[in-house]
Amino acid sequence: MKPSLVVLAAGIGSRYGGLKQIDPVGPSGESIIDYSIFDAIRAGFGKVVFVIRKEIESVFREKVSSKFENLIQVEFVYQELNVLPSGFFVPEGRIKPWGTAHAILMAEKVVNNPFAVINSDDFYGKSAFQLISNYLSSAKDTDYADFSMVGFILKNTLSEFGSVSRGVSCCDKKSNLVDITERTNIRKEVDKIFYVEEETRYSLTGEEIVSMNMLGFTPSIFIYIKEMFVEFLETKKNELKSEFYIPYVVDKLIKNNKAKVKVLKSYDSWFGITYKEDKPYVKNNIKELIKRGIYPEKLD
Repeated sequence: MKPSLVVLAAGIGSRYGGLKQIDPVGPSGESIIDYSIFDAIRAGFGKVVFVIRKEIESVFREKVSSKFENLIQVEFVYQELNVLPSGFFVPEGRIKPWGTAHAILMAEKVVNNPFAVINSDDFYGKSAFQLISNYLSSAKDTDYADFSMVGFILKNTLSEFGSVSRGVSCCDKKSNLVDITERTNIRKEVDKIFYVEEETRYSLTGEEIVSMNMLGFTPSIFIYIKEMFVEFLETKKNELKSEFYIPYVVDKLIKNNKAKVKVLKSYDSWFGITYKEDKPYVKNNIKELIKRGIYPEKLD
């Protein structure tokens, strides 16, 4: 069975100021999602599941899924604040989504085979999709879960226009993930890279392997997410900006010897849209990839 692709596209885009998920960046009006689905199809994926907010479904169907419905199976699921385990309620004043792990959980009812997860506003590149598709083709659910992650070099994933969040990773000699920590305030200033935590700066080399939320899972991940989401809500539900990140889930599974995560290293330069100022840079990168023959002038 071909693997599925889960696209996390429910983010509000507060720093960007709009629906960056469908903003045109290609020469024929293509969005970053269009390139991701194009890459997924040629890498052998058989289904794409969009995790969105209900209120943007109509524009997603018009601008994105209509282009691919004859080429790949398309499903929609919805990440809403009130989709919570029994006994829990949305705290007064909560606006922020619950986070990437919660978003992935929304796909449980429509995904029953190995699958990859990506962000809608990240451009991962052709080779990254092929790497993870190849790995998922032999991944199986056992007592010791067989997961994977495409790792990028930190210095290749930064924005010139503000801070970014990255899952900073450590691997063993067999390229298995040993540790992953979400750093939510990574910045670049001149030739220095650092992250800020509680007003303190911590230096980074730029050579660290980071997760861009391009992850490969078997369906057992849903069981683990549900268990940990209850724990998260019991301790942090009243912290209105707290988020339940998928790197946290992965890291805990590794530490508890319940999963291995093979890191599939990509040396390509990631690019994406976090801030409006990123858009011209993304458009120029896509033009260069088209010149090199990696993508057609117009996606079919």
